[in-house]
Amino acid sequence: MTWPTALPLVAILRGIRPDEAVAHTQELVAAGFDAIEIPLNSPDWQRSIADTVAACGKQALIGAGTVLSEGLVDEVASLGGKLIVTPNTDETVIRRSRDHGLYTAIGFATPSEAFAALRAGAQSLKLFPSTTFGPAYVKAIRAVLPKDVPLLAVGGVTPDNLGTFLDAGCTGAGLGSDLYKPGQTPAQTRERADAFIHAYRQHHA
Repeated sequence: MTWPTALPLVAILRGIRPDEAVAHTQELVAAGFDAIEIPLNSPDWQRSIADTVAACGKQALIGAGTVLSEGLVDEVASLGGKLIVTPNTDETVIRRSRDHGLYTAIGFATPSEAFAALRAGAQSLKLFPSTTFGPAYVKAIRAVLPKDVPLLAVGGVTPDNLGTFLDAGCTGAGLGSDLYKPGQTPAQTRERADAFIHAYRQHHA
């Protein structure tokens, strides 16, 4: 298994409104992001996903976060979303996502949850909240996970600490409020995106 896009950083646009979703996504894609998550506790997320897929779906893997039920998976698939991100380990959500051919990044906290997710068909894992557990926990978890499973750190990741999670064994990260906060301008999103990409590339230089 490998991460499906060139850059293993997922932009999390929690709280974004439909009238601004495309503009922010276009800035992220221009910066080099190619995985975009619109959490389903954002306002009128159905329109945001549909519009973003129409505008940028050929340049980026676009989908939904905070996906908590099979019915929501069905709805995301009907809108053209290709990515399902969860905060938890729910085997029914994983299987339904795979039935639709969607890529899954599944939230977990413990080894038991991680292996349950993989048995159900998860293609990547998301340690959440990662800063609560810390890089030492990532290193310990990475030692027992299959080497080829992509592992994302999500929750509190910043340009300054991204490298510590990559050093500990993460493939990449999901980036929330340090990348996007409701109300900021597309230019601010681009500036923050550039900072994260610079930190990632510095680490791999």
